[in-house]
Amino acid sequence: MKIIVPMAGIGSRLRPHTLTVPKPLTVIAGKPIVQRLVEDIASVINQKIDEIAFIIGPTAKGFPADTEQKLLKIASELGAKGSVYVQEEAMGTAHAIYCAKESLSGPCVVAYADTLFKADFTLDTNADGAIWVSKVDNPSAFGVVKLQDGFITDFVEKPKDFVSDLAIIGIYFFKSGEKLLEEIQYLIDNDLRENNEYQLTNVLESLKQQGAKFIPGTVSAWMDCGKKDPTVDTNKQVLGFEYAEGNNLVSEDVVLNNSEIIQPCFIGKNVVLNNSKIGPFVSLGANSVVNNSIIENSLLQSNVTILNANLDNAMIGNHAIFNGKFTSVSIGDYTELT
Repeated sequence: MKIIVPMAGIGSRLRPHTLTVPKPLTVIAGKPIVQRLVEDIASVINQKIDEIAFIIGPTAKGFPADTEQKLLKIASELGAKGSVYVQEEAMGTAHAIYCAKESLSGPCVVAYADTLFKADFTLDTNADGAIWVSKVDNPSAFGVVKLQDGFITDFVEKPKDFVSDLAIIGIYFFKSGEKLLEEIQYLIDNDLRENNEYQLTNVLESLKQQGAKFIPGTVSAWMDCGKKDPTVDTNKQVLGFEYAEGNNLVSEDVVLNNSEIIQPCFIGKNVVLNNSKIGPFVSLGANSVVNNSIIENSLLQSNVTILNANLDNAMIGNHAIFNGKFTSVSIGDYTELT
């Protein structure tokens, strides 16, 4: 089994946090988003993961030089071969997958790295394919699927009238990577574009018309990491899941000086808390210092300094210094508010 992870987008909706760190490498509760994504996929796949192929954007679009090294490490920690491809120009969802054509063989999962999920099912890898879906309150804002007898019969993009409340979350299984590549190649060879891009939905429709049967992979939680507020909420949900599973994410070397941690929280190594209350639902990265502050429901990266603050629904980047009485903030790496 292979996992293909297109992640070449620049993450403009999550700026300033994505100016120095690609969105999929943004840390949530101590782990990068993309690492949590592939771990979640591995948990519902009943086969060994042989390879994880990542498709990134060029360094000219904000992808740091060490991105490849970080991604290869994520694959290695799951016991898989890591491969990294570069999509030089954004030409659609199908084109992003095409950039990893050398890895498209055998059964594979395609997962776009801006979402996390929780599921309590095991994928049937005997099916031609599967599409992960989640029930939503506003189907008109999503691509949805229609079902009949347990199989997907239609893909409908942002329906104006109700046809289904099962939204496609951006994770797919294909029994044959070769067949997937063949259909994408057909789109590109014949320049079949939609809105000037090669779209995966067209590939799915073509495969369905040729007789491929897709089943739904229903998830119990779908967590968005597109903008600041949803990302902070995703951090909250992930911390809740980790705590419910009995995982302690507070480093043993945290220094508590007249301070309190209210679980669930992630506290990285070498953190010092002075006269402060942290939690619930706070992630605080390594080598950080918090003085005279109250922080809850917030996502703070590493090497931050927080002074005299009362923070809620805050997202603060690496190496930032914050001193003040602001509450709902969103500041990026190396920022100082003093």
